[in-house]
Amino acid sequence: MTLSPDQKKLERLEKENVRLKRAIEELSVLNEISTAINSTMTKDAIVDLVVQKCMRHLKVEQAAVQLLDPKEEEEAQQLKTMVRHVDISDSQILPFRLNTELTGWMLIHQEPLLVNDFAADERFGKYVDGDLSIKSLLSVPLVIKGHMIGLLTAFNKHANNGFDREDQRLLSIIATQSAHVIENARLLEEEKALMRIREEVRMAHDIQSNLLPAEAPQVPGYDIAGFSIPAREVGGDLFDFIPLNEKELAFSLGDVTGKGFPAAMLMANTHAAIRSQTLALDKIDLSIGRANNLMCQSTGSGKFVTLFFGVLNPETHTLNFCNAGHDDPILVSPEGEISRLKTGGIVLGFMPNYQFSEEEITVPKGTRLVISSDGITEAMNDKEEEFGEERLQELILENRNKSSQELIDLVFAAVKLHSTGVPQSDDMTMVVVTRE
Repeated sequence: MTLSPDQKKLERLEKENVRLKRAIEELSVLNEISTAINSTMTKDAIVDLVVQKCMRHLKVEQAAVQLLDPKEEEEAQQLKTMVRHVDISDSQILPFRLNTELTGWMLIHQEPLLVNDFAADERFGKYVDGDLSIKSLLSVPLVIKGHMIGLLTAFNKHANNGFDREDQRLLSIIATQSAHVIENARLLEEEKALMRIREEVRMAHDIQSNLLPAEAPQVPGYDIAGFSIPAREVGGDLFDFIPLNEKELAFSLGDVTGKGFPAAMLMANTHAAIRSQTLALDKIDLSIGRANNLMCQSTGSGKFVTLFFGVLNPETHTLNFCNAGHDDPILVSPEGEISRLKTGGIVLGFMPNYQFSEEEITVPKGTRLVISSDGITEAMNDKEEEFGEERLQELILENRNKSSQELIDLVFAAVKLHSTGVPQSDDMTMVVVTRE
């Protein structure tokens, strides 16, 4: 039947009217999303709002947003459903194999998927088994700068003929707008989480710093100093000075396995254990044995602590000590001869009920004791050469007339120079005790 000019004109007007209505609807949903979302909304709240708008404007029973975890490797990424309306899970509306195939198809093709009859669809029909509650589906990718971050899916169009290309166009427009908003919200949440972590690290650094001595003890006839630099914000090295009575001073230097927060937690535990046993000090070997039992009870396998513990009597000028698996401290005699303090036993936290031993030595005038962690001798340069024990001993002998603090400063400066251009890989700690 041939249409008259007026009829053709009317048909064109009707088509244009439909097109304009569709354009107004598209602008309306985009405006609703942009005006409803504000900078204080969480990612989950934004996703919930997007899902609600999709259900309203597409006239569907359900809608869902699924996001990829950016932390997972690309080949292992899986979609995680963030929000679905009505409250029905994926497993309740889609058989497992069908759901896996649908999401897999979207991950591979990253383009809109429209299905109005699953049983007749050559791609997915073989996975349909029994009474399927989902009759029609429209899914579009959420894409940012060519990178897919998730899916926006609508289920069960109320209209009997299912989804059409105009629905696909509208959902794609919503997805384009929503992807940027959701990604910005995700990045903002990550930034806030990072700020919280930084604040927690700062607090942990302050707490750990307060565990270390604020200043060196003043002991008549002796020059004592200690210093520590963690490889990270917090570390696993510790040193301590503990006055026992009016005449004796206990001091220690320990090195915990590992770095960062796990080492810092074990360091705090060790600090408390050593302090508690020091205050009830009878014999050093017994006190270290009890501390070792405490460490064995509170630490897991593979976690241990090396420790040098000494008690100085400035009246009798004697030093009683126990070396629990630590790098042997360097003892320099008044004549410049070097010996090492080895007596003690194994590392703490390795074997319960271990019998430690102690030794007593005399400290003549001019004697210097240097205790350090392996972060100093094992510091690497860009050629993977260690600072080394020999170089440390040379520095100690060459600077016998320097004060204890000056020696520490010289050693740390030498290590820093040796490791120029290489990040510090281990905590560095040193304690120096000199009889003047």
